[in-house]
Amino acid sequence: MKTLKIKVCGMRESENIWELLHASPDYVGYIFYPKSKRFVGEDPKPEIFSLVPKSTQKVGVFVNEDLEKVRVICSKFQLEVAQLHGNESPEYCQVLKAGGLQVFKAFSVGEHFDFLQLESYIGAVDYFLFDTKGKLPGGTGLKFNWNLLHDYQLPVPFFLSGGIGPHDVDALAQLEHDQLFALDINSGFELEPALKDTHKVKVFINQIRKITT
Repeated sequence: MKTLKIKVCGMRESENIWELLHASPDYVGYIFYPKSKRFVGEDPKPEIFSLVPKSTQKVGVFVNEDLEKVRVICSKFQLEVAQLHGNESPEYCQVLKAGGLQVFKAFSVGEHFDFLQLESYIGAVDYFLFDTKGKLPGGTGLKFNWNLLHDYQLPVPFFLSGGIGPHDVDALAQLEHDQLFALDINSGFELEPALKDTHKVKVFINQIRKITT
């Protein structure tokens, strides 16, 4: 099994981020969606972005945000990635990608999800992110049926999200898919919204890297 990248999402506290960085995550995610419990705020402290080394990429998470505002925020805080959780079109994604950003397009997967509907995004995004279908955009803290991933046959690699926790290492070790690129972890490792148990994150990352090296 190839080495999986790890993204830790929903961060906003400086000290917590600093502790998290000792686990060397590949990506750190910041939520710019005001309705989220993990929203970074209208005027986040610049240090929560500047303390992240170049070896860890910074991801801004947006939901149906104005295109120009996404570009401004990513430029202001030197974010390398725009992760989109709304109804953003392939054309919207392509504009961001053409401007130099990596683009992750998230989709909520339910029992009858048709992966073929994603074909129009090929070339417009760098990665898909598959999360659990819920009533509102963003994470539910629940897993979807990972067996559904066998139906995914497109050439775009993907992040797996949705309810991943510290005790899922063995199950993830059995999950083989050529396009599985990374794991996205969030609420399963939290002490409270936007505050991670950094010890659990570090143990999880070490375990995942051991089984996928």
